[in-house]
Amino acid sequence: MTIDECYQNIGRIADKTNAFITVISKAEAVKKMQHAKSFLSGVPFVLKDSYVTKHIKTTAASNVLKDYLPQYSATVYRRLEGAGAILLGKMNMDAWGHGGTSENTDFGPVKNPWDLTRVAGGSGGGPAVAVVTDCADFAIGEDTGGSIRNPAAWCGITGLKVTYGRVSRYGCIAYASSFDTVGPTARTAQQCARILRVIAGKDPYDATSSNKPVPDYVGQLKKPLGKLTIGWPKELFGEGLDWEIKIAIEQARRELEKHGIKIKEISMPLFSYGVPVYYIIAPSETSSNLGRYDGVRFGNGRENFTSETKRRIMVGTYALSAGYYDAYYKKAQQVRTLFIKEYAKALSECDMVLMPVNPTPPPKIGELINDPVKKLLADYYTTSQNPVGVPSLALPCGFTRSGLPIGMQLVGKMFSEDLLLQVGYRYQQATDWHTRKPKL
Repeated sequence: MTIDECYQNIGRIADKTNAFITVISKAEAVKKMQHAKSFLSGVPFVLKDSYVTKHIKTTAASNVLKDYLPQYSATVYRRLEGAGAILLGKMNMDAWGHGGTSENTDFGPVKNPWDLTRVAGGSGGGPAVAVVTDCADFAIGEDTGGSIRNPAAWCGITGLKVTYGRVSRYGCIAYASSFDTVGPTARTAQQCARILRVIAGKDPYDATSSNKPVPDYVGQLKKPLGKLTIGWPKELFGEGLDWEIKIAIEQARRELEKHGIKIKEISMPLFSYGVPVYYIIAPSETSSNLGRYDGVRFGNGRENFTSETKRRIMVGTYALSAGYYDAYYKKAQQVRTLFIKEYAKALSECDMVLMPVNPTPPPKIGELINDPVKKLLADYYTTSQNPVGVPSLALPCGFTRSGLPIGMQLVGKMFSEDLLLQVGYRYQQATDWHTRKPKL
């Protein structure tokens, strides 16, 4: 995809979908392209607007930062720029990452290009829309509880939540520091492998980044899969899951079996506690992280925070307060340890686990944001992986009868991105769901 084609598409769909917050001038992009000579030379991409970019506006989709021009760049951006990739824009999202629909933004909701009356997912709805509408070759998102996988599934593209520490978080505006991960969204698993090869690895600016060697993700894609077993958690395919999503994933299961992969039924009885654990720990961490923007100290009025952000700050502050810390935050961390043990047990029986990404197809704009409890339950399948730190690859696996995308996810062992991408690549060689495009 050329930069000219991307800018044509941006001009055609930007206003319709409201996916962009900032569009880099074409002249600036072309100027950088002329000097790009490396692994990703001239490849156009976009960033979720939670990554600081030197002298380029960074807002986190909040009026608190609406005029902020950073004086340094995030590591992930510097590595991509160093590899020759060309930034075309900064993308709309739920403010501070607080949401699963990209409606909780001070720049207006992101609209799903498959149906403009529906949400694009969140918090990284803008990046996913840019990829599926060919406004960029790939995007960089941030996954704290599904913010890459959720919009990838609802927009019909591929998204990778990496192992905690696999990619540096330096320069990423923090939501929940012990959950946040940096990863790619693209059309295919093969493209995600190319991007991960560039952005993964130890960073001296991020003490939580891993010094574990970075595999040749691209070179391993076509290796024989060998004897693989994928777990099928029986509790995750019952009540609450839309029947069309269940059928699509069952069909994907049969496709995987054609490649000699064994599917084994397993049990994950603690899985349903993922949402309450996430929504105690993550708000607690964000209440601390957002303290740096407090209006009492820095002059930004608190009215600039959205209702959803205020809600999370208050919940987190309450959970950390004297008299409630042991009852809520400490207890949630104890259950987090049980989650780690549960995933360890499941992944000792199989190489990875197959599960849904979303319980329903993308809802109408306004449907979830006006019902906080229903909105939390939309994260049911994506919130337990981040407290554990394991990687997960979201893949398109079908469409509803009304033409809305359906996604599934493969959850693997720590630092098993290479194997997840291998299986995703093999699945996409046999299916065409990832090639389909919305007709705007």
